[in-house]
Amino acid sequence: MKKHKPADTIQDIQYFGEYGGVNPSIADSSTFTYLAGKTMEMVFGGEREGCYLYSRHMNPSTGYLAEAIANMENTDAAHVSASGMGSISSTIMQLCKSGDHIVSSRTIYGGTYAFMKNFLPRLNISTSFVDTTNLDTVKSAICDDTKILYCETMSNPLLEISDIKKLAEIAHENNLKLVVDNTFTPLIFSPANLGADIVIHSLTKFINGASDTVGGVICSSKEFVGELIDVNEGAAMLFGPTMDAIRANGILKNLRTLPIRIKQHSRNALLLANKFKELGLKVHYPGLESHPQHELMKKSMNTEFGFGGMLVLDVSSMKNAYQVMEEMQNKNIGYLAVSLGFYKTLFSAPGASTSSEIPQEEQDEMGISEGMIRMSIGLDNDIERTFQKMKKCLIKTNILK
Repeated sequence: MKKHKPADTIQDIQYFGEYGGVNPSIADSSTFTYLAGKTMEMVFGGEREGCYLYSRHMNPSTGYLAEAIANMENTDAAHVSASGMGSISSTIMQLCKSGDHIVSSRTIYGGTYAFMKNFLPRLNISTSFVDTTNLDTVKSAICDDTKILYCETMSNPLLEISDIKKLAEIAHENNLKLVVDNTFTPLIFSPANLGADIVIHSLTKFINGASDTVGGVICSSKEFVGELIDVNEGAAMLFGPTMDAIRANGILKNLRTLPIRIKQHSRNALLLANKFKELGLKVHYPGLESHPQHELMKKSMNTEFGFGGMLVLDVSSMKNAYQVMEEMQNKNIGYLAVSLGFYKTLFSAPGASTSSEIPQEEQDEMGISEGMIRMSIGLDNDIERTFQKMKKCLIKTNILK
């Protein structure tokens, strides 16, 4: 386990531009020159490091962003990709071969579920989906062929909290890699400090925060990141989910405001969760004492960043959910849209959108009801006013009498 350091190390990020600018220059180039042919030969042969080769491998701009996020996550290295799924699939394919097995949380992003459930069996890689909040269930699912234990710090969409420290102990006792998707909770959780081997983010979400680009990152040891971009056997190199230099530069700029944004997302979500609960509504939010993993989260989180900006409201039926979301959009509260981390509130019905890849019977077993509304709470300055507007929408659609 890595030595703990403060979660907010973003303030330590400082890169100078080529001409002394306060923002680093963009390396808008796909390939890079060498002064000697022998140097290029050595780089291709893996005998020399520190030289830029080709932007599918690494680029100065993507390198700046990777270094900054590795610093934030307290890992030795990181590699950015063109999407969160690019990071997830590259990581899994680097760790697994035909005949291998994965133990995964049952409540994960629908795209991750579909990749494990529907695509990996083509390669003779199987997955057992379990409740990772039940450690005995996790242990019983591990077999001789298991290579990965996979979870999300805060699950999508149920907002269940995994005990990363204990899962890491289980993984390492069985010679497994613990892979953690920390997309919902950047800065709030530091999985590497708790024992995770690999930390993944969809940069599209809170880290970028502007809903204007797609990206992902894999944070881990220098050894693993080196394996990912190896020219002969690296999954990230050979599958080619490459991030564009201009996009990397934009995300790096937005990263600098992440601590401020995360605190505001959390403050707003906590207020709304408490208000909804006072109204007698069914609400899922780990900041509420009624949440089953509330105490666990308090023990393992970086408390200054709050309980996160994700909130789930259950309004009993899909019809109700659609009516409420459409009314909230009409009243300019936010957008009926997937994704999260935007400055405005985003809301969707996960059973019919981001978790739709999961069969209905499995959704029912997990507890994903058709009336759930997943909300990514925005950065509203006057969240009390936002609540009053939401309350009127709930009354107009007869959710509140």
